[in-house]
Amino acid sequence: MPLGQALYETGETLSYGYFPTTAIVSLMYVTESGASSEIAMVGNDGIVGVPLFMGGGSTPSRAVVQNAGEGFRMCGRAIREEFSRSASVMMLLLRYTQALVAQMAQIAVCNRHHTVDQQLCRWLLLSLDRLPGNELVVTQELIANMLGVRREGVTQAAVACQKAGLIRYRRGRITVVDRPGLEQRSCECYAVVKAEYDRLMPPVR
Repeated sequence: MPLGQALYETGETLSYGYFPTTAIVSLMYVTESGASSEIAMVGNDGIVGVPLFMGGGSTPSRAVVQNAGEGFRMCGRAIREEFSRSASVMMLLLRYTQALVAQMAQIAVCNRHHTVDQQLCRWLLLSLDRLPGNELVVTQELIANMLGVRREGVTQAAVACQKAGLIRYRRGRITVVDRPGLEQRSCECYAVVKAEYDRLMPPVR
Protein backbone atom coordinates (compact mmCIF):
# COMPACT_ATOMS: atom_id res chain seq x y z
CA MET A 1 0.00 0.00 0.00
CA PRO A 2 2.21 2.87 -1.27
CA LEU A 3 2.04 6.40 0.10
CA GLY A 4 -0.70 8.42 -1.57
CA GLN A 5 -2.59 5.46 -3.06
CA ALA A 6 -6.34 6.10 -3.21
CA LEU A 7 -8.22 2.97 -2.15
CA TYR A 8 -11.52 4.53 -3.13
CA GLU A 9 -12.82 7.92 -4.21
CA THR A 10 -15.77 10.01 -3.07
CA GLY A 11 -19.10 8.44 -4.04
CA GLU A 12 -17.46 5.36 -5.56
CA THR A 13 -19.14 1.99 -5.03
CA LEU A 14 -16.82 -0.06 -2.85
CA SER A 15 -15.71 -3.46 -4.17
CA TYR A 16 -13.12 -4.37 -1.53
CA GLY A 17 -12.42 -3.98 2.15
CA TYR A 18 -8.87 -3.34 3.35
CA PHE A 19 -7.25 -4.47 6.58
CA PRO A 20 -4.02 -2.48 7.05
CA THR A 21 -1.27 -4.21 9.01
CA THR A 22 1.68 -1.79 8.80
CA ALA A 23 0.05 0.92 6.65
CA ILE A 24 -2.22 3.74 7.82
CA VAL A 25 -5.15 4.92 5.71
CA SER A 26 -6.77 8.33 6.08
CA LEU A 27 -10.46 8.84 5.46
CA MET A 28 -10.65 12.29 3.91
CA TYR A 29 -13.46 14.69 3.12
CA VAL A 30 -12.80 16.86 0.07
CA THR A 31 -14.82 20.03 -0.53
CA GLU A 32 -15.99 21.31 -3.91
CA SER A 33 -13.13 23.83 -3.86
CA GLY A 34 -10.59 21.03 -3.45
CA ALA A 35 -9.78 21.64 0.20
CA SER A 36 -9.45 18.48 2.27
CA SER A 37 -9.43 17.35 5.88
CA GLU A 38 -8.98 14.00 7.57
CA ILE A 39 -12.08 12.72 9.35
CA ALA A 40 -10.55 9.47 10.64
CA MET A 41 -7.54 7.20 10.31
CA VAL A 42 -7.45 3.41 10.06
CA GLY A 43 -4.46 1.20 10.79
CA ASN A 44 -3.96 -2.25 12.25
CA ASP A 45 -6.97 -1.54 14.47
CA GLY A 46 -9.65 -1.84 11.83
CA ILE A 47 -11.05 -2.03 8.32
CA VAL A 48 -11.31 0.44 5.46
CA GLY A 49 -14.71 -0.19 3.90
CA VAL A 50 -17.37 0.03 6.61
CA PRO A 51 -20.11 0.81 4.02
CA LEU A 52 -19.66 -2.71 2.63
CA PHE A 53 -21.35 -4.34 5.62
CA MET A 54 -23.42 -1.39 6.86
CA GLY A 55 -25.47 -1.40 3.66
CA GLY A 56 -24.45 1.93 2.17
CA GLY A 57 -22.17 0.63 -0.56
CA SER A 58 -20.49 4.01 -1.02
CA THR A 59 -19.39 6.99 1.08
CA PRO A 60 -18.78 10.72 0.58
CA SER A 61 -15.25 10.34 1.94
CA ARG A 62 -12.02 9.40 0.17
CA ALA A 63 -9.57 6.77 1.46
CA VAL A 64 -5.87 7.53 0.94
CA VAL A 65 -2.75 5.78 2.23
CA GLN A 66 -1.03 8.28 4.57
CA ASN A 67 1.71 5.93 5.78
CA ALA A 68 3.07 3.36 3.35
CA GLY A 69 2.99 -0.27 4.40
CA GLU A 70 1.12 -3.49 3.91
CA GLY A 71 -2.36 -4.82 4.45
CA PHE A 72 -4.89 -7.43 3.35
CA ARG A 73 -7.63 -6.92 0.76
CA MET A 74 -10.89 -8.88 0.80
CA CYS A 75 -13.73 -8.72 -1.71
CA GLY A 76 -16.88 -7.02 -0.49
CA ARG A 77 -19.07 -10.04 -1.11
CA ALA A 78 -16.99 -12.21 1.23
CA ILE A 79 -17.11 -9.53 3.95
CA ARG A 80 -20.89 -9.21 3.68
CA GLU A 81 -21.35 -12.98 3.78
CA GLU A 82 -19.18 -13.36 6.86
CA PHE A 83 -20.92 -10.42 8.53
CA SER A 84 -24.30 -12.12 8.00
CA ARG A 85 -23.11 -15.63 8.85
CA SER A 86 -21.12 -15.10 12.04
CA ALA A 87 -22.54 -13.34 15.11
CA SER A 88 -19.06 -12.82 16.54
CA VAL A 89 -17.78 -11.19 13.34
CA MET A 90 -20.89 -9.01 13.20
CA MET A 91 -20.39 -7.86 16.80
CA LEU A 92 -16.68 -7.14 16.23
CA LEU A 93 -17.33 -5.07 13.10
CA LEU A 94 -20.21 -3.17 14.74
CA ARG A 95 -18.04 -2.37 17.76
CA TYR A 96 -15.30 -1.15 15.45
CA THR A 97 -17.81 1.00 13.57
CA GLN A 98 -18.89 2.61 16.86
CA ALA A 99 -15.25 3.32 17.72
CA LEU A 100 -14.69 4.81 14.25
CA VAL A 101 -17.73 7.08 14.61
CA ALA A 102 -16.40 8.23 17.98
CA GLN A 103 -13.06 9.06 16.37
CA MET A 104 -14.79 11.05 13.62
CA ALA A 105 -16.85 13.02 16.12
CA GLN A 106 -13.85 13.83 18.30
CA ILE A 107 -11.70 14.90 15.36
CA ALA A 108 -14.51 17.23 14.21
CA VAL A 109 -14.56 18.83 17.67
CA CYS A 110 -10.76 19.01 17.78
CA ASN A 111 -10.49 20.70 14.38
CA ARG A 112 -13.05 23.30 15.43
CA HIS A 113 -11.95 24.16 18.96
CA HIS A 114 -8.27 23.33 19.46
CA THR A 115 -5.02 24.89 18.31
CA VAL A 116 -2.90 23.57 15.44
CA ASP A 117 -0.28 22.66 18.02
CA GLN A 118 -2.76 20.47 19.91
CA GLN A 119 -4.15 18.98 16.69
CA LEU A 120 -0.64 18.04 15.55
CA CYS A 121 0.08 16.28 18.84
CA ARG A 122 -3.23 14.41 18.66
CA TRP A 123 -2.57 13.39 15.06
CA LEU A 124 0.94 12.15 15.84
CA LEU A 125 -0.27 10.11 18.82
CA LEU A 126 -3.11 8.48 16.90
CA SER A 127 -0.68 7.63 14.10
CA LEU A 128 1.87 6.16 16.52
CA ASP A 129 -0.80 3.89 18.01
CA ARG A 130 -1.14 2.30 14.58
CA LEU A 131 2.58 1.88 13.85
CA PRO A 132 5.17 -0.54 15.26
CA GLY A 133 7.80 2.13 15.99
CA ASN A 134 8.15 5.78 16.97
CA GLU A 135 8.93 7.22 13.52
CA LEU A 136 6.62 8.54 10.83
CA VAL A 137 7.59 9.23 7.23
CA VAL A 138 5.45 12.26 6.44
CA THR A 139 5.80 15.77 5.04
CA GLN A 140 4.45 18.94 6.61
CA GLU A 141 2.36 19.49 3.50
CA LEU A 142 0.68 16.11 4.00
CA ILE A 143 -0.01 16.86 7.67
CA ALA A 144 -1.50 20.22 6.67
CA ASN A 145 -3.84 18.45 4.23
CA MET A 146 -4.85 15.97 6.93
CA LEU A 147 -5.59 18.67 9.49
CA GLY A 148 -7.14 21.06 6.97
CA VAL A 149 -4.84 23.92 8.00
CA ARG A 150 -2.13 26.04 6.39
CA ARG A 151 1.30 24.50 6.02
CA GLU A 152 2.84 27.46 7.86
CA GLY A 153 0.75 26.58 10.91
CA VAL A 154 2.04 22.99 10.87
CA THR A 155 5.63 24.25 10.50
CA GLN A 156 5.27 26.50 13.55
CA ALA A 157 3.69 23.70 15.60
CA ALA A 158 6.38 21.18 14.57
CA VAL A 159 9.17 23.65 15.43
CA ALA A 160 7.58 24.30 18.83
CA CYS A 161 7.34 20.56 19.55
CA GLN A 162 10.94 20.06 18.48
CA LYS A 163 12.17 22.90 20.68
CA ALA A 164 10.26 21.34 23.59
CA GLY A 165 12.18 18.10 23.01
CA LEU A 166 9.10 16.09 22.03
CA ILE A 167 9.98 15.23 18.44
CA ARG A 168 12.84 15.30 15.94
CA TYR A 169 11.95 16.38 12.42
CA ARG A 170 14.29 15.87 9.49
CA ARG A 171 13.67 15.49 5.76
CA GLY A 172 10.14 14.19 5.93
CA ARG A 173 10.71 12.00 8.98
CA ILE A 174 9.24 12.71 12.40
CA THR A 175 10.63 10.78 15.35
CA VAL A 176 8.77 11.01 18.66
CA VAL A 177 11.34 11.11 21.47
CA ASP A 178 9.07 12.05 24.39
CA ARG A 179 5.67 10.41 24.09
CA PRO A 180 4.47 11.30 27.63
CA GLY A 181 5.33 14.92 26.92
CA LEU A 182 3.46 14.77 23.63
CA GLU A 183 0.40 13.40 25.42
CA GLN A 184 0.54 16.26 27.93
CA ARG A 185 0.81 18.82 25.14
CA SER A 186 -2.13 17.32 23.23
CA CYS A 187 -5.73 18.26 23.93
CA GLU A 188 -8.12 15.78 25.57
CA CYS A 189 -9.23 14.47 22.16
CA TYR A 190 -6.49 11.86 21.91
CA ALA A 191 -7.32 10.39 25.32
CA VAL A 192 -11.05 10.31 24.51
CA VAL A 193 -10.52 8.44 21.23
CA LYS A 194 -8.03 6.00 22.76
CA ALA A 195 -10.29 5.24 25.71
CA GLU A 196 -13.21 4.48 23.39
CA TYR A 197 -11.11 2.15 21.25
CA ASP A 198 -9.76 0.39 24.33
CA ARG A 199 -13.30 -0.03 25.66
CA LEU A 200 -14.85 -1.32 22.44
CA MET A 201 -11.92 -3.19 20.90
CA PRO A 202 -10.19 -5.21 23.64
CA PRO A 203 -6.85 -6.73 22.59
CA VAL A 204 -6.86 -10.24 21.11
CA ARG A 205 -5.41 -12.75 23.57
